[in-house]
Amino acid sequence: MATTALYTNAASINPKSAAASKMPAGIKSYEQELAKPKVNNTTANQQDFLKLFTTQLQNQNPLDPTKNEAFVAQLAQFSQLEATTNMATQLTALTASLQGDRMMSGAALIGKSVVVPGNAFELKAGQPVQASIDLPNGAQGLQIDVLNGSGQPVYQQILGPQQAGSLQFSWEGQDINGQSQPDGAYRFRVTAVAQGKNLSPTVSTLSTIRSISQDASGEMLVQVQGGQTLKLADVKRIGG
Repeated sequence: MATTALYTNAASINPKSAAASKMPAGIKSYEQELAKPKVNNTTANQQDFLKLFTTQLQNQNPLDPTKNEAFVAQLAQFSQLEATTNMATQLTALTASLQGDRMMSGAALIGKSVVVPGNAFELKAGQPVQASIDLPNGAQGLQIDVLNGSGQPVYQQILGPQQAGSLQFSWEGQDINGQSQPDGAYRFRVTAVAQGKNLSPTVSTLSTIRSISQDASGEMLVQVQGGQTLKLADVKRIGG
């Protein structure tokens, strides 16, 4: 009877009061272990997979061991994981190398002339400015005006019928009287008559590339004369 009473008293101990008692140094209570912050790690590397594999080998039931086919399948998964990891590392290195090669190739474009969309341009040292006028349906007539930074026309040229396509135009940096104009910002204004309607064709100018750069996504950017920056993919034509 005494033994039964002793067993009953031990079984009725409150777990909370036992956990609240002072534990020996280096030993944590069950409640302290539960209170530890959980670390969520959703990624597994090769070391984790190998550790799980060896643990499974050490703790398998000797009376009912894991079949050889299951081990082979797990080893195949491990090999595939290792190959995928190595491939990802190599692709990262290849991407970095290609970006460097693109920058080196882009550096060769500095000083080249490119056709960029837009009718604004910079007149430098009286150098001729070339432009391209897009006429997909041709035109019965065409008027080209050059406006200075104040919006005042300094040059005008009227052309007759034009075929469909791209019309190349050059301004020598002079007004209608042949006087050289000062350096600065100018723009083209083009008006065309096509199919009985007044239209404003798209104008592109020939500018010199001053620098090459990359944005955060790896897109190649070119900065042309006058400070305009555009994507290399938007450049229509590259000249000498």
